[in-house]
Amino acid sequence: MHRAQVILILAASLASAATSAADFSGDSAFAFTRRAVEFGPRPSGSAEIKQLQAYILEQLKQCKCQVTEENFTARTPKGEIAMKNIVAKFPGKPGGRPIAVTGHYDTKLFPGRKFVGASDGASSTGLLLELTRALAGEARSEDVYVVFFDGEEATGDWSETDKLYGSRHQALKWREDGTLAKLKGVINVDMIGDKQLNIKREENSTRALVQLVWQVAADLGYRSSFVQDSINIDDDHMPFLQLGAPAVDLIDFDYEPWHEDSDTLDKLSPQSLQIVGRVVHESVRRLEKQ
Repeated sequence: MHRAQVILILAASLASAATSAADFSGDSAFAFTRRAVEFGPRPSGSAEIKQLQAYILEQLKQCKCQVTEENFTARTPKGEIAMKNIVAKFPGKPGGRPIAVTGHYDTKLFPGRKFVGASDGASSTGLLLELTRALAGEARSEDVYVVFFDGEEATGDWSETDKLYGSRHQALKWREDGTLAKLKGVINVDMIGDKQLNIKREENSTRALVQLVWQVAADLGYRSSFVQDSINIDDDHMPFLQLGAPAVDLIDFDYEPWHEDSDTLDKLSPQSLQIVGRVVHESVRRLEKQ
């Protein structure tokens, strides 16, 4: 094949990738994020998180997906707390290997403070809601799950038993029903709305998934946001990794107002949400083809 033909084919391939991921809207994801913030602090078990749960469920009714409410009781240092994972399933062909995109929607409990968690809790909520809109109506070869985790945050100090309640519950449930063993991959998003987007390679994550996501980011022109530096983070991908499923964590932890009341909407940008959302959406499509 002539060199010029090869270049044209590669250019067409990259253009196709960019076009295929173009239906995820950063503006829409930002609007969903804003709505989550408007509920105020949303620690697990609070009246505010129940309002957000109802909002998420109402939005999912507009998508062509199967919705499951995973209710469970978490035993925490502050006593038993009722929690809820919300699972949206976009069915593929029978006998396939499912893909999951996950993130948390709760905020850290800070009594007496007004911590609204714009990046830490709301940005992942907004991205997942927009992703369900983008996935709706697409032809699927594999089942795709979009999972909203409750209880990512510790009720007190982060410890082996006080953290990641929703993801630990979901990983165990999927192990019991056989879903876990079939998973092609889990893509977890957390704190991805920062205006100065800087996502590092998470060291615990499955290498092949990291390579896939970073290649997608490069193909879509987002190398400056998905950097080559590494970071070690304990997040909602870990329960799946610990049970043997492939998983990757996308997180911008270089975020000055982390767990501060100044983690507000003005620190976020629709562009950052669009970058991550389009990378995740295209990564799901490429995983389906593997």
